[in-house]
Amino acid sequence: MRISLNWLADYVKLPAVDELAKRLTMAGLEIEGREALGAGLDKVVVGQIVESSAHPNAEKLSVTRVDVGQGAPLQIVCGAKNYKAGDKVPAALVGAKLPNGVEIKQAALRGVDSFGMLCSAKELGIAEDASGLLILDGSLKPGTPIADALMLRDTAFEVNVTPNRPDALSHLGIAREVHALTGVELKLPDGKVSEGGGAASSKASVKIEAPDRCPRYLARVIEGVKVGPSPQWMQARLRAAGVRPISNIVDVTNYVLLEYGHPLHAFDLDHVTGAQIVVRMANQGEKLTTLDGKERELSTDDLVIADGDRAVALAGVMGGGNSEVSDKTTRILLESAYFNPGSIRRSSRRHGLHTEASHRFERGTDVDGAPLALDRAAKLIAELGGGQVLSGAIDVYPTKLPRRSATLRFLRLADVLGLVVPQEACSRILKALGFNVTDEKRDQLTVEIPMRRVDVEREEDLIEEVARIHGYDQVPSQVPRIASPKPVEPIARAAERRVRAALNAAGLSEVLNYSFVSTKELQLVDPEQKLGKPIALKNPLSAEQAVMRTSLLPGLLQNLARTLNHQSEDVRFYELGRVYRPHVDAKNASQPAVEELRLAGLVFGHRSAPAWSATRENVDFYDAKGAVEGVLQSLGISARFEPAREAGSLHPRASAAVLAGGQRLGTVGELHPRIAEALDLPAGIFVFDLSQEALATAAQLVPHYRGLPKFPSALRDLAVVVDEAVSHEKLESVARKAGGEIVAGVQLFDVYRGQNIPAGRKSLAYAIRYQHPDRTPTDAEVNAAHERIVAALTQEAGAELRA
Repeated sequence: MRISLNWLADYVKLPAVDELAKRLTMAGLEIEGREALGAGLDKVVVGQIVESSAHPNAEKLSVTRVDVGQGAPLQIVCGAKNYKAGDKVPAALVGAKLPNGVEIKQAALRGVDSFGMLCSAKELGIAEDASGLLILDGSLKPGTPIADALMLRDTAFEVNVTPNRPDALSHLGIAREVHALTGVELKLPDGKVSEGGGAASSKASVKIEAPDRCPRYLARVIEGVKVGPSPQWMQARLRAAGVRPISNIVDVTNYVLLEYGHPLHAFDLDHVTGAQIVVRMANQGEKLTTLDGKERELSTDDLVIADGDRAVALAGVMGGGNSEVSDKTTRILLESAYFNPGSIRRSSRRHGLHTEASHRFERGTDVDGAPLALDRAAKLIAELGGGQVLSGAIDVYPTKLPRRSATLRFLRLADVLGLVVPQEACSRILKALGFNVTDEKRDQLTVEIPMRRVDVEREEDLIEEVARIHGYDQVPSQVPRIASPKPVEPIARAAERRVRAALNAAGLSEVLNYSFVSTKELQLVDPEQKLGKPIALKNPLSAEQAVMRTSLLPGLLQNLARTLNHQSEDVRFYELGRVYRPHVDAKNASQPAVEELRLAGLVFGHRSAPAWSATRENVDFYDAKGAVEGVLQSLGISARFEPAREAGSLHPRASAAVLAGGQRLGTVGELHPRIAEALDLPAGIFVFDLSQEALATAAQLVPHYRGLPKFPSALRDLAVVVDEAVSHEKLESVARKAGGEIVAGVQLFDVYRGQNIPAGRKSLAYAIRYQHPDRTPTDAEVNAAHERIVAALTQEAGAELRA
């Protein structure tokens, strides 16, 4: 928000500019910028056109003689046509440098010397009008600096007002802060209205049909007004605050908005059917053309200001074109109301309208300040527009909003801030900020909270008010006497950290994807919806983000496609994120969806980087399986891999389920070619999909000590021929069970298919380590265990001992 220091000085005596900026910033109202207004106009003065004649060599130019208060008039060539002899206009003298960067020099224009330039409002940087010269007030004296004539000398602050402080979105709000910070007197604007001409209630009426959305609505009637330009002092202040002057009536409403922080609206009473104001919800299909000229179809959730026939304003956001003030307006109905902030916020977002009014209403305005702003605006309109304010304000306030109070305990304040603020200082600060002290005792005080302070509710808020005005820099810096113990890291978080470390070590990079995917992508990886029916979004960003994901694979496949389009050959990605499935109890409003944390990864391309001494091999199933094994090892999980009975999105020839302690952790394998083809991706993509929650449950994060063997071991090799369908895990399990406790390890070191091995069979070679925990095993014990293993493999797995 822009604040004019000239304007602010009407209410409080200001310290030096730098000191003011520092103190406001330290109090929580950060000064983000400062602008010296009127700079660059030092050599621009009021000039009176003495005479004007046609240029001898150019039809579109004129040669003027201008009195600039220097004795003899100056000759200035001008291209504008909207002036006459005797008019007073801005004249830029030789050496002036205008705000747009133009430097004025003596020059010959088409053969005629020119000793300056006559300026438009745009060239002075005060408006966008460049259609002609800016015609000034005839009472101004030639030679008067234009910055003084137009009251442009000012300093503007750009104040960053946080959303919880709507009370500071005005000059009076900032003035109260300065009053509290410095202790100088606060002078309030004169809002005393001179009334007459009958009662306002006889000329207009107000009815509130939605009191929950509009608890209070006030109106005044002003007759006999004349619409015209506002005085120079008001225009200057509006421009300093970043608002374009329009007319005296509109300018007054904007002026009071910036003064009090309370939005107002002026209706042309002659265009309000039945002179009746009805505050109601919009009807289904109702339309309104707002002041920006756009027709808007209203929602039944929109609050509107209506007359006897139709809506005339979108409440708290923007007025309607069917009742706006024009040059022909003579009777005005002036509105000042309090609207429910949530209602205004929804309407503003729904229609894409963010106005100065909605900016304040949606944060919360002062219901007690509504009549003050109304009277101040009515007084100014009567003064500047020559109108008569009818007696009495129409004030409809069916149910008064409750007053709030809070108690501040001085010991509690000292505990929180770490310093003692005297009771007198606390009371002074709160009173200066507008809090009414209702009860004051030796150890505490109770205050009534002003309705404009929507951010204050409890004792902690009062402590904050005292702290920021007393000075945050007064709060001592002190090292805590006792360091709090470091909390134990939750198992789930520790498991996530180890998973990331393991996958990063395996060369996989983490990616983050949107939780929204397209229905088509989910149907590809889960055509039968075994993962659950996806939850549709009510207001999706696009068709490609229409549902909540039930799998992480669609996002990873999108990442792969984009990476391949950038000509990257080798891709290794993983994502740790949540998937969403409908809750079993569809009526459970507190938990409409089940969120599960899952871990998925993807490998594609070559196993190693290019090297002159080695051939490059493509990744295969075992690269993805190795990444999964790295994760399992980092978590201390002993798992096994079995052929996946339901491969789903994986190719049946290269897919496995990951199991631990009877629990299925997930799957790993090759992406089914039909999915790759549908997404225009190459074959040879290997993925894994694991439940991170199941991994965390099965994790053994605390390592268990295992001592070194005390006794030597015996190593025997064994090669058996089995059917292709027999897995290594089955042979290992049979061997360990048959050998008993003496078997310390079963290591597969060779797989052979080919000559001397029948078709459909394979040869597996094992190194079996025999070791007893309490003594050295004898040859007889080793031979007996070895024979049991051979017999068990033959009987249970159909194995044949290979010679």
